[in-house]
Amino acid sequence: MIGEDKVIKFSGCARNEACTIVLRGSGAHILDEAERSLHDAICVLIAAVKNHRILYGGGNAEMRMSLAVDELAKTLAGKQAIACEAFARALRQLPTIISDNAGYDSAELVANLRSEIYAGATTSGLNMYEGRVDNMETLGVSECYGVKEQALISATEAAEMILRVDDIVRCAPRQR
Repeated sequence: MIGEDKVIKFSGCARNEACTIVLRGSGAHILDEAERSLHDAICVLIAAVKNHRILYGGGNAEMRMSLAVDELAKTLAGKQAIACEAFARALRQLPTIISDNAGYDSAELVANLRSEIYAGATTSGLNMYEGRVDNMETLGVSECYGVKEQALISATEAAEMILRVDDIVRCAPRQR
């Protein structure tokens, strides 16, 4: 019995190919949110299993993209260069957020990570166990390429949509 429901438990199966996850919560809204979160996590795992391409974690990918966008910005002029520089700064925010959430000095860690990668240590990333820049390959810290790509595409599209807003229409509340 789980709560007021009867369930059957199968154990000792030779091939455990399916499983049931039991969610319990105080209300329907919490259970719905937990189910959506679980579904999202399973989708990420499926994407990671299907696509074997990985990137180094610990802010490595974002810092490398940031440096590449900075190099591109040097070749552009006018507002395009300003936009590229802003995009590079936005990419550097993820390593900053990672180190801030871990309680470390983000300014120093991100500056160290940037200099390491700029110097050619392309496998460097943030080691949040020790609060320093370390080799992500030896630590085994990696991320799924497909998930990272989709997150970057979604964030870029959202920023582009915000920039395309040309007017905001506000209506005063109706007089009663």
